Amino acid sequence: MPALPDGVPVPADGALPAWTADAPDAPRTGAFGVYVHVPFCTVRCGYCDFNTYTASELGGGASQVAYATTALREVELARKVLADAAVTPRPVSTVFFGGGTPTSLPAADLVRVLAGVRDAWGLADGAEVTTEANPDSVTPASLQELADGGFTRVSFGMQSAVPHVLATLERTHDPRRIPDVVRWARDAGLEVSLDLIYGTPGESLEDWRASLEAVLATGVDHVSAYALVVEPGTKMAAQVRRGAVTLPDEDDQAAKYELADELLAAAGFEWYEVSNWARGAGRACRHNLAYWRGDDWWGIGPGAHSYVAAGTAGTAGDAAGAGVRWWNVKHPRRYAAMLEAGGSPGAGRELLTPAEAALERVLLGVRLREGLDLRVLSDAGRRAVAGLVARGLLDGVAAVKGRALLTLRGRLLADAVVRELTD
Repeated sequence: MPALPDGVPVPADGALPAWTADAPDAPRTGAFGVYVHVPFCTVRCGYCDFNTYTASELGGGASQVAYATTALREVELARKVLADAAVTPRPVSTVFFGGGTPTSLPAADLVRVLAGVRDAWGLADGAEVTTEANPDSVTPASLQELADGGFTRVSFGMQSAVPHVLATLERTHDPRRIPDVVRWARDAGLEVSLDLIYGTPGESLEDWRASLEAVLATGVDHVSAYALVVEPGTKMAAQVRRGAVTLPDEDDQAAKYELADELLAAAGFEWYEVSNWARGAGRACRHNLAYWRGDDWWGIGPGAHSYVAAGTAGTAGDAAGAGVRWWNVKHPRRYAAMLEAGGSPGAGRELLTPAEAALERVLLGVRLREGLDLRVLSDAGRRAVAGLVARGLLDGVAAVKGRALLTLRGRLLADAVVRELTD
């Protein structure tokens, strides 16, 4: 698992900088989201470097049974910190339970945490409430309990429809179960997304086509497809280093991305972020859009990150920043202990300058189908646009209208485009 950033210390009580405060007559706009990290999995997949733990890795003092109660302590801390900082209270627009495997906890526990979020801030009308789930971690009854408790959406980690690809990824579910879990979720009234990974060692283009066709056969309205990235320190990284598995080259991954875009577009999907497609804007994941658009969110759980932008009340005597991001300690045992002691579980934070915030706006915003307003770019970034259009990486018509919009080729080379737009 990757180390946390260094940052600067978080105050023991979690207090935010004074410049996050809002003026009473000028409340902030924008959405407010809550992320809940559930750090438990039944098994650890060889490619995974997320902050997750199996029962054998946890050791004593970190109980899944008590986790909902622990998470609710941080919800109460968050309510107090935001109120004390005079950050405009807003109903929560989106809630996202990620992991790990959130559905490794009883559905009743997830519903209880959601109820705590609702009690703290309220939920906006039409709020989106999502949980990730492994296909082998749900039943018709558990999905119905989630829907009855206020969840609106489930995102299943399908990854592939091909058994040998799943075996390489060390995924434990039977791919034949996917149509069943999609049907169960829909019968419960939940919207459904399927998550895929392409570029697994040994996966052919026809294997990838089979996975895409299996997804389309379910009739879901949202698909995420991510290129496999083998992170240092994972089991798969060690396998690559020993020569036990061979990673595909960039051309292979590009061909698979292009095939995904072709098949999904033919089925009525539109890309709205480089790795995400939906049947119309109304099916996009609003929680993830809030990240990419720079809205506020609070991350609950070990290793979770949070972000609050600068407020409208001025500096209140502090050197003004543009936003504050912080992250919690990683291990569930220490996370629980810090909350039980009445303090913040924050491990560190960074205070963003206006220049840093502007850079992040470009890094994230350029990945969206809505494109990026060219006025947020530096002079050098705006000068780079013409060359990027000439090379087929940015859409020329959109550029004339003042937006930086990636072409298909630009999506394949998004990181390179960002580098040029950010000097």
